[in-house]
Amino acid sequence: MGDESFDIVDSGASLTYPMQCSALRKNGHVMLKGHPCKIVDMSTSKTGKHGHAKVHLVGVDIFTQKKYEDICPSTHNMEVPNAKRKEYQVADISDGYLSLMDDAGVTREDLKLPENDLGKDIDTWFQNGEEVMVTVLEAVGEEQVITVKHTK
Repeated sequence: MGDESFDIVDSGASLTYPMQCSALRKNGHVMLKGHPCKIVDMSTSKTGKHGHAKVHLVGVDIFTQKKYEDICPSTHNMEVPNAKRKEYQVADISDGYLSLMDDAGVTREDLKLPENDLGKDIDTWFQNGEEVMVTVLEAVGEEQVITVKHTK
């Protein structure tokens, strides 16, 4: 029994937490079909013959903007992603990756420059010598730049 090894180390924080379906609200977050989504519409049906009101949820994936739907009894639990936002200043852009610095001066270079209009804006403003701040959203182990601000 003395030869076990434990290689996995993390903070112990879960990627999701349970919440009763009836407690979810529009503009909140929920996991739909395994994707972290922002709730854009929800409706509740009346209690049926078998006793459970059903909640119809419509959500948009917070990373891909793809639409997902699900129906759940109002008394059942749904998983809600732990979503965190963090602001960074763009320090450099090289080979399609962003070099970012947070308020404490800690740098990271593991996030890709988005391949959409947001990425083009970040690149253009940075090349023009402007100060560029990005907001990074993290949920269920994924991270992505979601908004950008710039000052001359």
